[in-house]
Amino acid sequence: MTEILNGRILAKTIRDKAQVRVQSLDTPPGLGVILVGEDPASHLYVGLKEKAAKEIGIYIERVNLPAETSTEAIIELVKKFNARKEINGVLVQLPLPGDQDTDAIIEAIDPVKDVDGFHPESVRLLLANTPKLVPPTALSVMRLLQATRLPLNGKSAVIISNSSIFAEPIIELMKDAGITATYVPKETEALPAITRAADILVTAVGKVGFITPDMAKPSGVIIDVGTSKGEDGKTYGDAAPELLNHTGFLSPVPGGVGPLTVAYLMLNVIKAKELQERERGE
Repeated sequence: MTEILNGRILAKTIRDKAQVRVQSLDTPPGLGVILVGEDPASHLYVGLKEKAAKEIGIYIERVNLPAETSTEAIIELVKKFNARKEINGVLVQLPLPGDQDTDAIIEAIDPVKDVDGFHPESVRLLLANTPKLVPPTALSVMRLLQATRLPLNGKSAVIISNSSIFAEPIIELMKDAGITATYVPKETEALPAITRAADILVTAVGKVGFITPDMAKPSGVIIDVGTSKGEDGKTYGDAAPELLNHTGFLSPVPGGVGPLTVAYLMLNVIKAKELQERERGE
């Protein structure tokens, strides 16, 4: 019988901790969010972040931009957020809808305000084992793995996603836990044989039912990070329903990685404020 890893319960503990930390501060932390285009999933995610921020006591400022907004215009807005003392975190909701240069936009974020943890400097510090702001998704994946109560040392993991940028921080955190992790692009030949051999499968493809029972190790762990809309308008993950009778542990979509990621993002905003005040000697 598959055990469901409930991210909502775990996230509540983290949000409560974040709320206590905010209450101990002289002024509330601030988060600037840039949302480009009309993608329903992106609007849903930003809405969840706004709701969590307000509940915890974090000031959030959201700017909506048309899908055709240029890279240069987005970078200018990022720089304005960078310059504002009361904005401690800057977040550009991904993926971007057009031909914008995502890498250039992420690199424009001040590393000490990079609450998503995607800036090259954030990644460099993580790889050097001196992290400041770790990607919330990577932290969420590890928290769900801990919730299995399985011994993680010596386990193998495969991470399937559309980008190695997503996989790198997870691989690094897994290495610290003694897990041998590998990034595998979704187009890889003989993908089912590769994924079936892994004790842990992390999937972030964004395609309904992409992971089928023949791709997963019986009694293994599946952490589903993929989200997409089904024909019925509901949100689904990458894992096919048949996996419920096949795998040992499964984080569902919705209700798995998502709530945890939002909670860890809030902690990163608080941490960013503390880092900035330390740098200014306050």
